[in-house]
Amino acid sequence: MNIFHVNLPLSYAAREPRYIDLFIEHGLNPELDIDLAAFETLDMAWHRATADRLHQAGLCCAVHLPFQDLHPGSPDRLIREATATRLAMAFDIAEIYAPTHLIGHAMYSNWLYNGLHDAWLDASTLTWNTLLALWPNHPPLYLENVYETAPESLAELVSRITEGPCGVCFDIGHWHAFGNGVAKGDIDHWVDTLAPHLRHLHLHDNDGSSDQHLGPGAGSIPFDAVLAALARNDLHPSVTFEPHDEDALTLVLTFARNTPALFAPAD
Repeated sequence: MNIFHVNLPLSYAAREPRYIDLFIEHGLNPELDIDLAAFETLDMAWHRATADRLHQAGLCCAVHLPFQDLHPGSPDRLIREATATRLAMAFDIAEIYAPTHLIGHAMYSNWLYNGLHDAWLDASTLTWNTLLALWPNHPPLYLENVYETAPESLAELVSRITEGPCGVCFDIGHWHAFGNGVAKGDIDHWVDTLAPHLRHLHLHDNDGSSDQHLGPGAGSIPFDAVLAALARNDLHPSVTFEPHDEDALTLVLTFARNTPALFAPAD
């Protein structure tokens, strides 16, 4: 059985230490979000102590890189430089947690980069390859969809990143909330297009109106269709669940128990 991760923003862990206790008690492997608090209020000693506690409990950590106000593919050089500086700082924190993988946001948007797709692709490729060269033998980087309304830009970007292992994190909640995926009925197209690069899933639910991060089954995502598309492509990606409250976490644990095929590694 493949292990799965559950997201945990570092700001939550610092503000509410009981979350660390909860993860240890339930044996939940955290995907740690490096949010603004991780830079502004938490020092390296705190990160080292937290990493030691998680590792001593036998948990495997992953790291979600920061994304707020960051644009790796911006045509504006100053924006790209600020983005790269912040991501390089995040690498220093991430390394402390010995992560199994890293998550980043590709951040392509038809609205933001209308008519600039090729410039975005070239700039993104340069940003990520330059950053990853700073961390020899880095863990796999999985870039996820957020505002993308089609999968091609993400697949093309990942195919051009050559500095170490890189793949796609398919975020099912974003596909529904921002890509209108359920309304368009295009799960097969997304999975088929991403299949050569699809290594990881972010699983959460919503009703299509916003990125609500509900537990599986509490929204309107057709998880049976998602699982069928993965099975048809013989894909066995690793998984991070992204509940944003304890009620959603309860649904996550039920879903994980009831969906063993999702976690069955390929032969």
